Amino acid sequence: MAAAPARLALRAPLPDDRTSALREKAAQTAALQLLDRERSILQFNRRVLAQARRADVPLLERLRYVTIVSSNLDEFFEVRVADYIEAVRLPGSGIGQADLDAVAQAAHELIDEQYALFNHEVMPALEAEGLVVLNHAQRNAAQRAWVSQFFEQQVRPLLVPLSLDPSHPFPMVANKSLNFIARLSGRDAFGRQNQIAIVKVPRVLPRVIRLPTSLTPGRQGFVLLTSVIRAHLGELFPGRTVESFSQFRVTRDSELEVDEDDVTNLRQALRSGLTLRNFGEAIRLEVVATCPDELTRFLLEQFELPEVALYKVNGPVNLVRLNQLIDQADADHLRFPLFEPSWPAGRLPPGRPILEQLRRRDVLLHHPFESFEPVVQFLREAVHDPDVLAIKQTIYRTGAQSVLMDLLIEAARRGKEVLAVVELKARFDEEANINWAERLEAVGAQVVYGIVGLKTHAKMLLVTRRETVGAAKGKRPAQTRLRRYGHLSTGNYNPRTARLYTDLGYLTADPGLTADMDAVFLQLASQAQVRPPRHLVSAPFGLHRRLLRHLRQVAEAARAGRTARIVVKVNALTDPALMHGLIEASVAGASIDLIVRGACMLPPGVPGRTENIRVRSIIGRFLEHTRVIYFRWGDGADDEVLYLSSADWMSRNMFRRIELAWPVRDAALRQRIIDEALVPYLHDRRDAWTLDSGGRYRRVSEQGASAQLALMRRLG
Repeated sequence: MAAAPARLALRAPLPDDRTSALREKAAQTAALQLLDRERSILQFNRRVLAQARRADVPLLERLRYVTIVSSNLDEFFEVRVADYIEAVRLPGSGIGQADLDAVAQAAHELIDEQYALFNHEVMPALEAEGLVVLNHAQRNAAQRAWVSQFFEQQVRPLLVPLSLDPSHPFPMVANKSLNFIARLSGRDAFGRQNQIAIVKVPRVLPRVIRLPTSLTPGRQGFVLLTSVIRAHLGELFPGRTVESFSQFRVTRDSELEVDEDDVTNLRQALRSGLTLRNFGEAIRLEVVATCPDELTRFLLEQFELPEVALYKVNGPVNLVRLNQLIDQADADHLRFPLFEPSWPAGRLPPGRPILEQLRRRDVLLHHPFESFEPVVQFLREAVHDPDVLAIKQTIYRTGAQSVLMDLLIEAARRGKEVLAVVELKARFDEEANINWAERLEAVGAQVVYGIVGLKTHAKMLLVTRRETVGAAKGKRPAQTRLRRYGHLSTGNYNPRTARLYTDLGYLTADPGLTADMDAVFLQLASQAQVRPPRHLVSAPFGLHRRLLRHLRQVAEAARAGRTARIVVKVNALTDPALMHGLIEASVAGASIDLIVRGACMLPPGVPGRTENIRVRSIIGRFLEHTRVIYFRWGDGADDEVLYLSSADWMSRNMFRRIELAWPVRDAALRQRIIDEALVPYLHDRRDAWTLDSGGRYRRVSEQGASAQLALMRRLG
């Protein structure tokens, strides 16, 4: 008997007359104007910042959202704006100075809003709770004495003020480092009137310092390092007067440019490039709002930046470091309640070998609501099982410390065949991945770095085990065979982020899937032509074509008056061909829901083009990271497919990365994914934002159903 189709009928299909009308409109409608990607990224950060306004979010978590926006904006300038500037310089790119200025204006508005929220809402609320950050004017005599002693003992010995003159030129200022600029009067020790001095602040110094409890009775007091240095800046220049000064920080282009066709050792080339990353082209200059125009002009000249690249902020120039306050504060009631992911005992009874259980059924893991520990245990069992012969794993972002990498090293030490496909070009994780690659090679693991020109973004772990089969009672001799066990995931092999990001992991012993995984590993290692996978779909080979084919299937079903449904949950939607396919399906009458966390260039609700498309973004306690793709093009059991994937719907994922998508063929697991990863998000009202045809996001509500809270209750 055929399996029943999955239940996802959230909206009825369009009636036939409506479908016909849309079909007639299709040929008459002009091309759709897509939304700007950079502004869409800034819109996402605006939604993150809105979390810091919510009364139902604990205060320290509200501060954390403020710092997350700063971290996101750093990367936005380091990568996206840097690329934008390069595009402006290239003839025929279609991007001009006006476009760059518009992006900069949007960034200025967001940053101004961020600091206003920080100064006027978040920090006063924390002060009302007894957590205070004291500037020099607010500190009493005892507190000033303690700060002075701290400066003398912990800070001053590490500072080397630099007065500028022809023999002391403007120093190399590292990316995102904290610095002070000062204008001095008087003469130096040699009788000269050099007026400008620079003080570079070492990164080893803490940016937030907690005052002793005895100095702040009844409260928790903190001082910022910038305030400490500011209060004692004059002491760094004895015999002279500091007339004006400012903190400053420069953000630089941080893309590592390596010509893979022109290097003999990618790892060595990247390690060399890491030393230069901190000194790429300047992109943004941050100073405090009180910085005199004379000093800002001087800094802009030194960094060769236009006025539009100057950001005057009303507060610390790096809010990311306020995370240190969150970590030091003794105030659990101002944080999210502790959430402990559950072990899926109903599907993986503890105490029984995971490999043995996978021989009976596939297992789906929904992080962070369910624990990542079964994945760790899966690898740990494989490492210690004498019958496991080989372990293969892709490594994209694992972190500087990783129990999984330690287990791979142990497996190699035990004599197992270990293949690690390490993506050295994982942005901002290059150094950690290089270090893991070297450690793995040192114990005999085979390490490869993927394919030239492509990033390996697929997430897979494959175990090959020798097993005995045959009659136990001696009717025929026992035989041995090799059996594979695999793990596929929408997210990285990082236990820390697995507690913060939503992702789906898939443990399986399915011979078809695991054979395809083995073929992909073979291709990554040998670069040989292998048979096309039968179950997995990979990029850059067939994933884009497969998705376009399904989009056409849905469109054809809609034109024929059959059920036509698309639900896509990804982090970003920017690929032109996929957006065109969605438009065509919408015009045909298909019902389409897109759950896109970040950048979305497709405007929904445009009459005659995307009026059957709805776009929403979920911003909650956890970072939405799951990629789920659902198509239905009829009413039969074979007229639907659901994929899990490592890929977002971006051109880079489809053509410049190794990505995987795999269909979930088990009807029960498919329904569970729909019930947990799609339906709750389509009904979310508390954390959901909807996109309108003009590119504006509006919060649905701050009350009502929350997908993440519901999943925490159901699975945690």
